[in-house]
Amino acid sequence: MELIRLTGRYGKAYTPFIAAVVVLQLLSTLAMLYLPDLNADIINNGVAKADVAYIRRVGLIMLAVSLAQVVAAVAAVWFASVAAMRTGRDIRRAVYDNVSRFTAEDMSHFGPATVTTRATNDVQQVQMTTLLFLNFMVAAPIMGVGGVIMALRQDAGMSWLVVVAVLVLTVAVAITAALLLPMFKNMQLKLDGINGLLREQIAGIRVVRAFGREDFEEKRFREANADLTKLSLNIGRVFVTMFPVIMLILNLATAAVLWFGGHRVDEGLVEVGSLTAFMQYLMQILMAVMMGVFVLMMLPRALVCGRRISEVVNYEPTQRPDQAVSTDAEPGVVEFNNVSYRYPGAEEPVLGDITFTAKPGTTTAIIGSTGSGKSTLIGLIPQLYYPTSGQMRVGGTVGMVPQKPWLYRGTVATNLRVGNPDATDNQLWEALRVAQAHFVEDLNMPITQGGTNVSGGQRQRLCIARMLVAQPDVLLFDDSFSALDAVTEARLQEAMRDYTKDATVLVVAQRVASISNADQILVMEAGEIVARGTHAELLRTSETYREIAASQQEVTA
Repeated sequence: MELIRLTGRYGKAYTPFIAAVVVLQLLSTLAMLYLPDLNADIINNGVAKADVAYIRRVGLIMLAVSLAQVVAAVAAVWFASVAAMRTGRDIRRAVYDNVSRFTAEDMSHFGPATVTTRATNDVQQVQMTTLLFLNFMVAAPIMGVGGVIMALRQDAGMSWLVVVAVLVLTVAVAITAALLLPMFKNMQLKLDGINGLLREQIAGIRVVRAFGREDFEEKRFREANADLTKLSLNIGRVFVTMFPVIMLILNLATAAVLWFGGHRVDEGLVEVGSLTAFMQYLMQILMAVMMGVFVLMMLPRALVCGRRISEVVNYEPTQRPDQAVSTDAEPGVVEFNNVSYRYPGAEEPVLGDITFTAKPGTTTAIIGSTGSGKSTLIGLIPQLYYPTSGQMRVGGTVGMVPQKPWLYRGTVATNLRVGNPDATDNQLWEALRVAQAHFVEDLNMPITQGGTNVSGGQRQRLCIARMLVAQPDVLLFDDSFSALDAVTEARLQEAMRDYTKDATVLVVAQRVASISNADQILVMEAGEIVARGTHAELLRTSETYREIAASQQEVTA
């Protein structure tokens, strides 16, 4: 049902193409059904009576019908292909559009690996099944039913052969479908698994090499690959068995027609031409069943894929709670009022009763031990998550440099213009200057996916420059200076001071030295703000802050 709803929903726009397919396949199939009848007439009334004129006349009719059948069949396939490919395109677009609205929670519900598989491989399976269905949905039933009627017109005495052949072929197809459905469902799950594993290994290749775990990871991939290969081979064995069985049924049916029909010709019960036509109609009937087989071969997998795609398309992204998040604040104002947040399934909240205000022209720093909730707090501001209680007010546009900086494949210029497509080259160079990205000599410098062709520090500086180009009202730095040395960081912050003087800046930091000039510092511990104030005030009043500062001075010493 999900497959029908999915294709019906996104294929509705191409109803004219589908109507053309129906008409053209109807014409093509009727022409195919008419050809054996003409062939029987030639044998019975032309060849048997040596009437050359009759043979020539009926032969020309057969040629015209054949040409019409070919043209109609080709046109039907063209219209079906357009409808199926465009339906697949629209489904992919729907998956992308909905996924782009996912919050971090929603994405973790599915996982990047399965979302990728569903948007590519699964849609491809649905698309190909739709194409097969459009090509055969009219031809198969008309050819099957029409073939039975025309065969009985030629010789009703051998109707039992048609019944037996169709029943045997139907049973073979049903058994095949029953075997394939669970296999295809398992195969899509294994594809998700191997995609996730490969993604994990590629993203973490440096960690793998650093700890000498190449052999272990290779073994993991080899086992996952072997499982998928084994399942694919089992599916292949079903197909390999099915085709010889179908051909055996077809050949046995042909032999039965010749055997029993030959006796009926000998007894004068049927003419040779009628026997030939009967055999052709029987082949058409069995071909109609085979068309159904081709669709059924794809159908089990498409049913699974359709269900998986529908789960993503119909998934309602987490809605912003109106009572918890407000955007009516003045541009640049960020207010948290008793905000708490709990990850789905967690027993305890990761943030509790967070209250603070950040205003334009000020810098708010957030510091604390690992796991204290700093990044989660910052993630609430651009609404990567939504508060579970309390109220937030965020005014104006928000820009963020995440903890793990990400660059897109392209050039330095295309990456910097992500937040501001109309930025001039001068603006790009100015942002690069402020971000201390002096290593960039050409705006057309190529960048690989993820920015893997530049160092960690260079990647961070390019991401900072990208946010500066966007000129948001609120700038968020989630531990965005961790890969920079102290000198470069000091120069960057000095350069940013004038560039962002009218904006609201929030910085998550690990080093006390980098936030000593902040207008207010929030000290976090176990998801709560345990102290706040300037650097000098916190050194006097906060034991936690003094411990952090003292530990870093010891490390430096």
